[in-house]
Amino acid sequence: MPYISKDRRKDLDHLPEPRNAGELNFVITSMLLKFLGPNPNYSAFNAAVGVLECAKIELARRSIANCEDLKASENGDIDYPYRSNIDG
Repeated sequence: MPYISKDRRKDLDHLPEPRNAGELNFVITSMLLKFLGPNPNYSAFNAAVGVLECAKIELARRSIANCEDLKASENGDIDYPYRSNIDG
């Protein structure tokens, strides 16, 4: 989760600003390679993949979900037959 202390955020806030998807991919890949180091093990790879997945989920949850909810209310929701079973 990206919610780290404000002091640590200042330390990491010097990252470059990518101008396109290729540059964003490069920055992310470079950071992952630094995190993994020269001799990564399964645990390190597992952590890196987990971070990528959680970052994706958090982006969707915090940014995209509101847009999806708005469009569902404007245009009508899709009837997910299993949704009521999950809600209780």
